[in-house]
Amino acid sequence: MPAPYSYDLRQKAVKAVKRGHKKVNVCRLFKISRNTLDLWLKREKETGEYAAIANKQGRHSKIEDEEKFKSFVKENKGKTQKRMAELWGNNITQQNISYTCKKLGITRKKNLRISGKK
Repeated sequence: MPAPYSYDLRQKAVKAVKRGHKKVNVCRLFKISRNTLDLWLKREKETGEYAAIANKQGRHSKIEDEEKFKSFVKENKGKTQKRMAELWGNNITQQNISYTCKKLGITRKKNLRISGKK
């Protein structure tokens, strides 16, 4: 995911437009798109600030009780993730089960130890 433009760059671009420079020239100078500059100006007009919006992306687990989930996985370790999702309920999908297992470090692989020659 690309990082947002720095606050310093935003500040310089917005101030340049306010000083009377043409938007096209400001965009060329700072190597930003016209749409980006317009969004910054619009945000400043509406909120008084043009800083980047806080990162709200990322996954939010639908399974909140991790201890309960760990014991649930131990009880149902022979079942598929799809079946586990059906048993868990609460509109949980196979992907939710998979993500939470990955987050908690639970693998589906069996931990077999092969002994060497004696």
